[in-house]
Amino acid sequence: MPSNSEPARDTAPRDAVPSTELPAVPPLPAPPPVRPAVRPAPALLDRDHSILAFNRRVLNWAERPEVPLLERLRYLCIVSSNLDEFFEVRAAPHLQAAAAGELTGNYTTGSFERLADAAHALVERQYALYNDELLPAFAREGIQVISHGRRDAAQRKWVQEYFEREVRPLLVPVGLDPAHPFPQVANKTLNFIVRLAGKDAFGRENPIAILKVPRVLPRLIRMPARVSGGKTLVVALSSIVRAHLHSMFPGREVGEFSQFRVTRHSDLAVDEEDVKNLRTALRQGLQHRHYGQAVRLEVSSSCAESLASFLLAQFNLPPQALYRVHGPVNLARFAQLIDLADEPRFKELHFPPYVPSYPLHLSPGQSFFDRLQRGDVMIHQPFESFDGVLDFLREAVSDPDVLAIRQTIYRTGADSELMDLLREAVRRGKEVMVVLELKARFDEEANINWAEALESIGAQVVYGVVGLKTHAKMLLVTRREGRRLVRYGHLSTGNYNPRTARLYTDISHLTADPLLTADMEAVFVHLAGLSRLPKMNRMWVAPFHLHRQLVERIDAVADAAVAGQDARIVAKMNALTDEALIAALLRAGRRGVRIDLIVRGACMLPAQVPGVSENIRVRSIIGRFLEHSRVFYFRAGEDEDLYLSSADWMNRNMMRRVELAWPVTDPVLRQRLIDECLVAYLHDGRDAWELGADGVYRRVDGDTHPGEEGASRAIEAHGAQQALMDRYASRGRTREALRD
Repeated sequence: MPSNSEPARDTAPRDAVPSTELPAVPPLPAPPPVRPAVRPAPALLDRDHSILAFNRRVLNWAERPEVPLLERLRYLCIVSSNLDEFFEVRAAPHLQAAAAGELTGNYTTGSFERLADAAHALVERQYALYNDELLPAFAREGIQVISHGRRDAAQRKWVQEYFEREVRPLLVPVGLDPAHPFPQVANKTLNFIVRLAGKDAFGRENPIAILKVPRVLPRLIRMPARVSGGKTLVVALSSIVRAHLHSMFPGREVGEFSQFRVTRHSDLAVDEEDVKNLRTALRQGLQHRHYGQAVRLEVSSSCAESLASFLLAQFNLPPQALYRVHGPVNLARFAQLIDLADEPRFKELHFPPYVPSYPLHLSPGQSFFDRLQRGDVMIHQPFESFDGVLDFLREAVSDPDVLAIRQTIYRTGADSELMDLLREAVRRGKEVMVVLELKARFDEEANINWAEALESIGAQVVYGVVGLKTHAKMLLVTRREGRRLVRYGHLSTGNYNPRTARLYTDISHLTADPLLTADMEAVFVHLAGLSRLPKMNRMWVAPFHLHRQLVERIDAVADAAVAGQDARIVAKMNALTDEALIAALLRAGRRGVRIDLIVRGACMLPAQVPGVSENIRVRSIIGRFLEHSRVFYFRAGEDEDLYLSSADWMNRNMMRRVELAWPVTDPVLRQRLIDECLVAYLHDGRDAWELGADGVYRRVDGDTHPGEEGASRAIEAHGAQQALMDRYASRGRTREALRD
């Protein structure tokens, strides 16, 4: 990837462990002969099946015996949570097409059936793992989810007391008859359906009752030591309710019953052109989200066919939407078990704790403004701490010479120190403007609450542009320095969320570059005033020119390949589904460009297909942290460019969002990003999956890039993320030792 000359290297002190170094890749051999450009367009891979394939790769972590046991459970729960969102967002068009008998188009009866088959197979694999491997392994460690049939007398007494004290007061069973219709069942809630024998208090037969279990109750409860016999015994709320169903229907005999859970379409749709106040409209829409169109029904595996058919009819669902599960209907909530097993003796059942180092090119207590005048700073999260970003904002808030702070917010969480700092800035008399995206999916309520809190103390809050989501991540500080106003900026590939900054890989870029910060100011002015965006110095901005610039840059690399020059593209992103960008990549590959795509999730590009895309490789890295950084590298002859971005290569990011991509021009920082974000991941021999010509991902076994020297055996053997953790831990220790 670097040029033929010796690449600029990071001059920071190197750690003493050479196995974690990530040297650069040498120049590639001459490109293969150019193939004819005129070919029929290849069939793209299916986006929704690609999303399910991603979740199968995540599930693989739960299946690995070498992964600590509680972490295996965590991955299992992540897959369940991901599947919930998949059904909430992606399933409805397929279901509607099947109901209408559609036979042509993107959504058809066939697409629904194929998707249902793939989802059923994944769910069956989840529950087989849960029952056959994880539960027995937990039992061997002294952790048990204990069912009613296995509880002794003392334990049953404790469960009954808990039920009477904590659960029964919140339960109201509904017997169905003409005056008591089927109740509204909220999205993803736990419920029971019960068949009753005998007659009700009025002498009538109403055999079906529904019992809704409130969300406020914990789904797992740990038994006290006095009845657990020295073990960590946990009881599921569904088991507690099930054991006492008969007491909820005095005078009636409880026959068949089952827990059930319905998933509903939950993508908010608000006509922004037709509302006076977007915040008010979204808050009203949130009230109805929990009762959207039903798309999936989960029941216990033992649920009687008559009860299952009754529920399907109530929710207007076909049989393929029924999921019979051998266990709890909501595995995602079993992540609570990880927190309940909190004794020191279970330490080995977790990943070894990783404490990120303070950003290596920053010094605690040093002024950010002084440091940035000497050059830009990169923070590679979570290997380096997000505290560097918070400290930058903290200094800006406390500095009397800072006059204005502007920031975009997409996701920040309900409890955010960053938002508290912005409120403190307002109280200190600074001009604070926040572009707060109210439509961040499933974070709408938290963002609405923050908008109201900021507005109430005088911050200027805008919601971006009608019809677009503001997905760009930037923070701009304006400071008086003598007779000048100087701008300092922070740009990021990820959100301003301290919690996810510990779990997601992202790049933070701190800069005082006057051209780049002028571009940031222009974008803020555009978002607030809806003025025409001026010509940018360095940034590419969606929906205006990011998409076009990417296509042009890909084509320029292809022209270099035809001219016999070095031609290389390496792009790291979360998803690749934009058809125009895919077409440009396929075109470049056929013209001789060697292309590597590191795509975490959905990818519609068919890779390594002979005569179509043999020069294009696609790999997905699934590790301890969620891969989230977007890094785009282009080499055309002597021209070498590297861009960071908030955008994935999806049509929505290019056309329906405000997104940013910006170049890294400092040669030292650029080489560091090449080493850590691209080279390391191309040589990962442990956590990588490669997409084959048949559209199937296969886990790699060793370094699959032997023609590109540059990564150590540690990358191959331990994975890029682990090598980076080791590298930064070692550098952090070296810095502390030098400081001492």
